[in-house]
Amino acid sequence: MAVSPVLLIKVSDSVVSVRARLYDDFAEHEIIINSVITYWWANNLPPAKKFLELFDSVIKRTINEIMPHKILNLKYNVNANQTLDDASEIEIELCSVEADGVGFKIEGDHISLKGLRNVSDDFESKEFSLTFNQSIETPDMVLKKYQEMKN
Repeated sequence: MAVSPVLLIKVSDSVVSVRARLYDDFAEHEIIINSVITYWWANNLPPAKKFLELFDSVIKRTINEIMPHKILNLKYNVNANQTLDDASEIEIELCSVEADGVGFKIEGDHISLKGLRNVSDDFESKEFSLTFNQSIETPDMVLKKYQEMKN
């Protein structure tokens, strides 16, 4: 029986932890929500949209550290209280993660973030849902560095 790699997502005290494990090897990275949100607010960037970009990047980096790969396929559903440009709350359900054809077992597949943006009294909550099918390629030069680190 083959051992599947595992991706664990955990949210606690405004920190999102992403951990990948294969046998005894693991890598972990954290997103400190308050720090990045402050930056996004100061630069007038949409926090929900920017969080999803950062989330993709952190998953890719974490998995690359234990299992260098060319293509990462991510599938996740996002529900928000407005379009991603204006949302103050998002929920993410991670459906599948696959690196170069190897599927990951996902633990902690639901993330819920609130207070991403200050809303006015006349803010109108409008349900917004979207499914993302991301295919993220690792540049050859970066892949080579991860492979060297692994060996």
